[in-house]
Amino acid sequence: MKKLTGILFIAVLLSGCALGPNYLRPKINAPENFRSATSPAELTSLGDLPWWKIFNDETLQKLIHEALINNYDLLIAISRVEQSRQIAVQARALFFPQISYDGSVATGKNTFLTTPSPNGGVTTGSAFIDLNVFWEIDFWGRIRRMNEAACAQFLATEEGQRGVIVSLVSSVAQAYFELLELDLQLEIAKRNTSSFEETLKLFTQRYEGGTASRLETTSVEGFLASVAANIPEFERQIALKENQINVLLGRNPGPVERNAFLLQQNMPPEIPAGLPSALLERRPDIRQAEQNLRAANAQVGVSITNFFPQIGLTSLFGKASPALSAFTAGSSTMWAAAATLTGPIFQGGALVAQYRQSKAAWEEAKLRYEQTALNAFQEVSNSLVSREKYELARIQQSRSVAAYNDAVQVSTKRYIQGKSSYFEVLYNQQQVFPAESSLAQTELNRLLVVVQLYKALGGGWKETELVSGSPINP
Repeated sequence: MKKLTGILFIAVLLSGCALGPNYLRPKINAPENFRSATSPAELTSLGDLPWWKIFNDETLQKLIHEALINNYDLLIAISRVEQSRQIAVQARALFFPQISYDGSVATGKNTFLTTPSPNGGVTTGSAFIDLNVFWEIDFWGRIRRMNEAACAQFLATEEGQRGVIVSLVSSVAQAYFELLELDLQLEIAKRNTSSFEETLKLFTQRYEGGTASRLETTSVEGFLASVAANIPEFERQIALKENQINVLLGRNPGPVERNAFLLQQNMPPEIPAGLPSALLERRPDIRQAEQNLRAANAQVGVSITNFFPQIGLTSLFGKASPALSAFTAGSSTMWAAAATLTGPIFQGGALVAQYRQSKAAWEEAKLRYEQTALNAFQEVSNSLVSREKYELARIQQSRSVAAYNDAVQVSTKRYIQGKSSYFEVLYNQQQVFPAESSLAQTELNRLLVVVQLYKALGGGWKETELVSGSPINP
């Protein structure tokens, strides 16, 4: 026992090192500032704000909060985190001695209970019970590398869950704004339909008075029907968008109550993007990719340790008796203690292939990490330039709508006074509906680009905000 204790002590001392490369984060060539940023890079970022400070609509806040509780994609992600957590616990359990038990009680004739040959027709019995202990000494760091990989995979699933939260917050906000835009488009279609109805009424009165031709009434009637046909289409799209929102919230399809309007939505006037290098620490998908890289790095170490022998300590304590009556006697006690050593000699190249496979997997994970970071820089830059250009487009679209509305009023007065033909009235009326629809789409794009920028910056997932900071009570 003294010799065994000495071996154990030496093995523990020598197990301080772990074979394989230690993890080092790859260097990312982050730009000094995002392309299309309108101001120098700042420490503060839109992504640091909680989602309820970005989306000030009370209805939208309630929808997002409900989605964070009931959305199935998020619940599935939470289940995956728990699975990964338990896998990490299993890996950590390998650090400890593995204790098991075994036993049997039997009686019979001409059996192999006590000897490897028939017992001459004598009825015999046997009893056996033992307690086995095995402890692998992590001499080469195999268990530590396995544990490192499992912990990294667990953290990767946590980051995956945060990524689902970011996508969910953005998806609910985007679908909500799209619903408000459809409400506005429906209102525009109804308003233009009413405008053409008034024009048709005017042309009909002049036709009945003999001062206009049938061509005028039929022309405006055709335009009226064309605009009115958009109403049921927008109503259909509204129903589909409501169903989409309800599914995001974990509800059955149905209407979505709201009392807000698209043009009343306010976004922060200043939208700092922050430092590009900070994006590596904030975006869940980048953090998930890095944890996957860390796990792949640890697996390289595991594949290296497979070339070396596994050292373990094993012991046994129990009782064994060829007769049931003697099982409790002191002479039936047994025990054993030993050190084990197992290692490969010839595996046909399997271990080399496993090592090369782990190296290739590490290279893939590294490239995915770098690619994810590069895509993140692109998404932020795209959102910044889109926001700037949508603002300029909105100014011009607003001018267009105002000009066409004035043109309709002027042309109508000129027609009543007999100074212009009906073509002038119909032409200007025709331009109002597409101009107002384009302005509504531009207003939607201005809101969605902020949602996309917030998502690209990795905002809206912090647990402290989701649990205790939200102004919406569950």
